Amino acid sequence: MSEKYPQVVDRDAAIFAIGVAANLAGMHPQTLRQYDRLGLVVPHRSRGRGRRYSPRDVAKLRLVQHLSQEEGINLSGIQRILELENELDRVRHQLAEANALLDEARAARLAPAGTRLFTAGASGDVHLGRPVVRRQLALPGR
Repeated sequence: MSEKYPQVVDRDAAIFAIGVAANLAGMHPQTLRQYDRLGLVVPHRSRGRGRRYSPRDVAKLRLVQHLSQEEGINLSGIQRILELENELDRVRHQLAEANALLDEARAARLAPAGTRLFTAGASGDVHLGRPVVRRQLALPGR
């Protein structure tokens, strides 16, 4: 059975050669090489050491071009913006993980009174507490 719509490509899949990525970003391939040397957009490498860009890389190239040409930001300023965006993504990921743990803890607290307080591992070892409680204890800063 064929699908009506194509599957969505992984945004981090390194699928575009430098010429294709440059065309998609509206840039010259030499500009992509320069951004790679400067560390602005560092693509994956193929076995033959050729640059391979992901859809996320192409979006970042477009952002760099916009910031440079339309906002007038120099490359060191753009580098700082990209670093801050990466940090923001990391913090958002941590927040999502913490919220998931909080949801599990709330669900465990609302569990019926007869729920078990001990768990047994695959080896037969008995552990005190529910899995969600153990994960909470492993959170950074606790």
